[in-house]
Amino acid sequence: MAETSPVVRQWIADFVAETLRTETLEQVITQLDNVIIARIPELRDRDMRRDLAASTRAHAFEVLSGLTQDRFDYPVPEQAHAFARTIARRGHDVRLLLRVYHVGQEALLDYMTDVVLGQEQLPQDIERAVLLRLFDRSTRWISTSVETLTDTYMQERESGLRAALNQRAEIVRALLDVGDLDVELASARLGYRLAQRHLALVLWTEERPGLAPPDGVDDVAGLLDRVATRCALALGNGSVLAVPSGASALWAWIGLDDDLPDPVLADWPVDAPVRVAVGMPAANVTGFRGSHREAIAARQVAERARPDLPRVLHYPEIEVAYLAGTDEAAMRALIERELGALAAPDAHSARLRETLHAYLRARRSPDAAAKMLGVHKNTVRYRIQRTEELLGRSLDQRGPRLEIALDCVAVYGV
Repeated sequence: MAETSPVVRQWIADFVAETLRTETLEQVITQLDNVIIARIPELRDRDMRRDLAASTRAHAFEVLSGLTQDRFDYPVPEQAHAFARTIARRGHDVRLLLRVYHVGQEALLDYMTDVVLGQEQLPQDIERAVLLRLFDRSTRWISTSVETLTDTYMQERESGLRAALNQRAEIVRALLDVGDLDVELASARLGYRLAQRHLALVLWTEERPGLAPPDGVDDVAGLLDRVATRCALALGNGSVLAVPSGASALWAWIGLDDDLPDPVLADWPVDAPVRVAVGMPAANVTGFRGSHREAIAARQVAERARPDLPRVLHYPEIEVAYLAGTDEAAMRALIERELGALAAPDAHSARLRETLHAYLRARRSPDAAAKMLGVHKNTVRYRIQRTEELLGRSLDQRGPRLEIALDCVAVYGV
C-alpha cells in the first residue's frame, strides 16, 4: 500500500524527528493549546492552561512516536488523566473534556495538513498517502483518549470525596464570581466561616516541563494540602479552606481572629518544591475575594521574576512591581531612564542598587539602611555617593519613580 511505502515512511520519520526537537515541539504545543483555549474559554485560567499544556506535551510524544511504527495502540499518559481529573474537580461537565479533544484533533489535523501541503516538492500521491496515514492515526488516538479519559473523569466525579470537593469548588467559584450566595449556608457547606478575616494563599509546585510530578499527582495534591494546614496552624486560628486549582496547584484561605494583629511569620513552613503567594488579610466575603486576587497577582509576579526570590512571596512586597510590570516595555523603559548606568548586570552595580533601595526605604537614613544590609553606615554613605555619581545628579533631585524602578529591578532583575 502507498501509505506504507519507504518514501512515506521516510517523510514521516523526518517529520517526527523535526517536530520532536525541543524548540519545535514547544511551538507546536503552544499553537495547539492556543487554538483550544480560544474555542474553550473555561481553560484560560492559569492552572487549567498549565495542566492542558502538560497533557498536550505528553500526548504529542505518544502520537509522534506512534507515527513511525505499525502499532495502533496509543497509551494515554498520566498527565492526560491528571487534566481529566482537574476538569472534574473544577465542577465542569464531561462535555468540556470531549470538546477539548475534538477541538484538539481539528487543530492537530490543520497543523499537519499545513506542514504536508507546505512541502512543494512532495509528489501528489505521496502527499495523499501521508495525509491518509496522519488522519487515520489521529482518529485512533482521539478515540482511545476520549474513551479512557471519560472513565477517568467519571471515576473522579463519582467518588464520594471528590463529590464533596466539587461542591466546595462550585461554592468557591460562585464566591469569587461575586455570586448571590447565602453566606451562612455557604459557610456551613464549606466547613469554613466566611464572616471572619481571611489570608489567601496560592500554593503550587515548581514546574518541570515534560516531566510528571516525582511522586504522582495525588501525592502533590496531598503535599500542598499539608503545607496549607501547617500555615493555618502557624498563622491563623487553625481554620483553613483549600480547593485544588490544578494537578499541582492549590487555592487556600486561612481564618484569622478579629482581635489579633495581622500575622507575621519570619520562617514560613514551606520547603521545596512548594512555592506560596500570599495576599493581604481582609474581612468577610469581600476580603475573601480581595485577598485571593492579591495572591493570584503575587503568583503572576513569581512566575516572571528572578529565580532567586524567596519561596514565599507576599503581595505588599511586590505590589508596585506587579502594577508597574503589567506593561513590560514601559517598565523596562522606566528602569533604563531612572537607573541608567546603575542598571548594569554586574555584581558591583547590584550592590549599589541594593544599598540605594534600602536607603530609600529607610527614609534616607544611613544608620537604618546599614542595619537592614548588615554593613557599616560609612559603607552605605560611600555607596550612596557612588550611586549619585552614576545617576548624574543628587538623590534630592530624584522623585518617587526612582524607587519604583528599584522595586521592579529587585523583583524582575535587570
